[in-house]
Amino acid sequence: MAGRWDGPQRRAWLRHYYSQRQKRLMTLLIARRRRTSCYFYPRAWPSLRGADWWERVVLKEFGPQDWLEKFRMSRETFFYICNRLRPGLAPHGANFHPTLPLEKRVAVALWHLASNVEYQTLSPLFGVGPSTVQTCVREVTYAVVLLLKPLYLRLPNEKELENMVRIFRTRWGFPHCIGALDSLHIPINPPLRLSADYCNGQGWHSILTQATVDGLGQFWDVSTAFPGSMENSAVLESSSLWVLAKEGRLCPNPPKDFMGKAQKYVLLGDATYPLQDWILKPYQEDENLTQRQLQFNYRLKRAHSVIENAFLRLKARWQILLKCDDCSLELLPTLVLACCILHNVCEAHDNPFNEEWLEGTEPTELPKPCQPAPAAMEDGRAEQVRELMCQYFENCGEG
Repeated sequence: MAGRWDGPQRRAWLRHYYSQRQKRLMTLLIARRRRTSCYFYPRAWPSLRGADWWERVVLKEFGPQDWLEKFRMSRETFFYICNRLRPGLAPHGANFHPTLPLEKRVAVALWHLASNVEYQTLSPLFGVGPSTVQTCVREVTYAVVLLLKPLYLRLPNEKELENMVRIFRTRWGFPHCIGALDSLHIPINPPLRLSADYCNGQGWHSILTQATVDGLGQFWDVSTAFPGSMENSAVLESSSLWVLAKEGRLCPNPPKDFMGKAQKYVLLGDATYPLQDWILKPYQEDENLTQRQLQFNYRLKRAHSVIENAFLRLKARWQILLKCDDCSLELLPTLVLACCILHNVCEAHDNPFNEEWLEGTEPTELPKPCQPAPAAMEDGRAEQVRELMCQYFENCGEG
């Protein structure tokens, strides 16, 4: 797997492999919920002084700013999430032991996701052991994916797609568009035997996440846990988004009219994605571009910035994504999905965002890989769609 990711057979194999891997991960997630109980055996740590800190300080003395800084959300949103996760985190079975309070387990997990502090550093604060912190993170992220994903990270229905088109047109000035598409490389420490697979084009180790956001910067499609050595175009072909588009499930049937022609809704990508009749990317910059093409590039890049901003806010709010050191490869897909879902929850509930969180989210020593999509993946019909967009901006677009 350490070689280059090109060739039809290899792409087909990758698409099948990662599709099956995602299914296995979800099956394991559900199976884990059925065979394990989310409880902890009572233990004593006489050297830990924070056993009652959660009840004595957080629940009684934390103000709105404290909740926002430590848990990245308001108190109201925190307890809303706790109530939603209760079916997945409540003890079950005839014989179960006393548990940590559900709210405390959620608090431990969110604090870790927000701060990325080590288990050993966080455990004294809540008066639990490092292994319990690890268990809280694992069980809570599994529950978030299992119970909140169907509500906050799902394929939009036809009415929601129409609303997304309206938002992209009014807020970003780009018509007939339902989303912006991009990838996120998350730094990791890979196992030695897989080091080459996870080394990306810029020479550092990462897992690759492909995501699509709406005009408000909320995620509606996420595929994750691909090795960093894969190119964006290969990830796209291996993702559920590609299957949905090829099956015609990203637009109404028949397609809506645009500029006098029936046209699929489009996603906006960059040069690392192939030009398709449902994916638009900028014209290659050179001195031969016409004024219409330059205007198209400007409009597309301005609208595409919504996902760049979404990734920045995602990493700033959940700083575990800046460097996944304590997380196993098995848990990483669930953890990344959980962070995207929690991002959507916070955005949907209008939780404030502190601009100071953005400091340090883009380390200069980790440049983003940028490998252009292979020409073989380009769809010749898509050029007509770009031309329609150029015509729209020339005749009908404003701003």
